[in-house]
Amino acid sequence: MRAVSYAQFGGPEVLRVVADVPVPEPGPGQLRVRVAASVLHPVDLMIRSGRFPAPLPVGLPYVPGWDVAGTIDAIGPSVGGFTLDDEVIGFSPWLRTTVGAHAEYIVLDAAWLTTAPTGIAATEAATLPTNGLTAAQALDLLALPAGSSVLVTGAAGQVGGFTLALARVAGLHATGLAGADDREFVESQGAAFVPRSEDPARAAAGSFDAVVDLAVIGPSLMELVSDGGGYVAASPPLRPEPVRGIRTFALEVLPDGTRLGELVKLVERGEIPLRVAGVYSFAEAATAHHRLAQGGVRGGVVIVP
Repeated sequence: MRAVSYAQFGGPEVLRVVADVPVPEPGPGQLRVRVAASVLHPVDLMIRSGRFPAPLPVGLPYVPGWDVAGTIDAIGPSVGGFTLDDEVIGFSPWLRTTVGAHAEYIVLDAAWLTTAPTGIAATEAATLPTNGLTAAQALDLLALPAGSSVLVTGAAGQVGGFTLALARVAGLHATGLAGADDREFVESQGAAFVPRSEDPARAAAGSFDAVVDLAVIGPSLMELVSDGGGYVAASPPLRPEPVRGIRTFALEVLPDGTRLGELVKLVERGEIPLRVAGVYSFAEAATAHHRLAQGGVRGGVVIVP
């Protein structure tokens, strides 16, 4: 099968389309998916450049890519609830498995997948799994009752947009910290808008029941959290120590087909926006990496076979 791969660390120029990658076979509890679309993430760029700060389970070469939208091509033993040609979405926990989705086929645990949203193109559906579950799991950690207030930094990014939408669905009062050009999007999700500044804590002056720090601003935001509130750090090393009874969490997204299925229902009801910044073929993978590295992307950078 064909896949995007790299055999050395470096810039986007190290990416190659390799045609002789073995087609993986599903084992017990697994499904093989014929990939229709996958998504490029900042962590893919960090790993490709050799800047990822932790050891990975196996060495080069790597096929990158987490999210997948596609159709079931083969079913392993002990799998129920799916049939051949079902359209599904899910993601590979790449840092644990190094099983990449920028390939024509991928094998994943059935428990990590769910039925794709009806009537949604694969290029859009592929933007949901990793980032949507990151947002959902952040709010699940906080377990805020309806009516609570939450500040979301990086609110116009992919995870930020999902977090605002899910906060609205949960009856939370969200405030989104984002760039000046992002006011319309933040407010479209029912959130109050705060423009990004050199002093985010001052810009978002006030008190919140919780903060979801997706922009990795850091512990300075703790001063905005009410006593006994909650704080989710998107970067585990920047998880602050608990003070004033504030619960602090380091966010590490986990695959969860059941929870993802709940998000699919919200997509089908129009409650969650799916945004695509651009679609690139395998041959254009280097261009996609360049685009994401430029920053300011408002939507998924999608890779298709």
